[in-house]
Amino acid sequence: MNFKKKIFSILSKKEFENLTLDIFHYQIDNNKIYRNYLKSLKVNPLEIKNISEIPFLPISFFKTHRIWSSKKSLPDLVFISSGTKGIKSKHYADLSVYMKSIQMGFEFFYGSIKKFKFLGFLPFDRKDSSLIYMVKYFIQKTYKNGSYFFSLSEKKKINMIFEKNDKNIFIFGLSFYLLDFIDKYNHIEQKQNIFQKKVIIMETGGMKGKRKEIIREELHQILKKFFCVKEIHSEYGMTELLSQAYAKKNGIFRCPPWMKIYIRDPEDPFLHIENNNIGGIDIIDLSNYLSCPFISTEDIGRKINDEEFEVLGRMDFSEIRGCNLMNIN
Repeated sequence: MNFKKKIFSILSKKEFENLTLDIFHYQIDNNKIYRNYLKSLKVNPLEIKNISEIPFLPISFFKTHRIWSSKKSLPDLVFISSGTKGIKSKHYADLSVYMKSIQMGFEFFYGSIKKFKFLGFLPFDRKDSSLIYMVKYFIQKTYKNGSYFFSLSEKKKINMIFEKNDKNIFIFGLSFYLLDFIDKYNHIEQKQNIFQKKVIIMETGGMKGKRKEIIREELHQILKKFFCVKEIHSEYGMTELLSQAYAKKNGIFRCPPWMKIYIRDPEDPFLHIENNNIGGIDIIDLSNYLSCPFISTEDIGRKINDEEFEVLGRMDFSEIRGCNLMNIN
């Protein structure tokens, strides 16, 4: 079955549900790790009739197992998490699916990438980072617009970075990198004139141990003041996914049509709870069909409604009950 074509042409809730069940059974046939995980839970895949009944694989498996769900092909590349300590997650991926997901996902919310000049305020030397790969892809596709990775060691004046003929500037920036940029150029008095053009600032999170952690609201206020913008945009993604959710203001995220968020009960990891309750975030990312599209993350969040959600932080480590995760092979 040509899952890739169907995933990126989903138009309705019913199409999403039907395709999710098809991919669930594909996973049972092709993903040994996920199949054995369900066995440990004593779940019979043939009894799963609704996507709400599908179990989610704990994200920690990406640290301890090679998760790949194709008997006919090998992964094109491996993304590795940027964790500062411990074992790092590895995500084996199909490049053509990833490129399709990142471009269509972005354009679902912002329109064609061709209308933007992208600036990457990121340490672009990491070749195994999915975020760096995504921004690099956007920059390569729009290099004629002047897109490039910005380096803090550059001696350019700020008005040379944001040139007069720029119309739509889109900045992807790690939090610490954006704050370092502000420290470097904060003495400029005429910032309002420099940022008269349309500028979108997307902070991708993460001080990465480079600076003191601050709350999101404080970070956004600093960025708004310096860049003279009304809103700061955010991206929610991770090494273990091939898709991203985007927030255009106030940290309220929405997913592309092939991605869905659930919130699980803090006391029962196998129970999903109603909107406006806080719990762990579970994700269906159908573009992950060659890896595992059903992931139970270690993030805490809240669904506002069926389309919108918030990310509220990280949960304390606790062992998931009901099975010994490390013995599933």
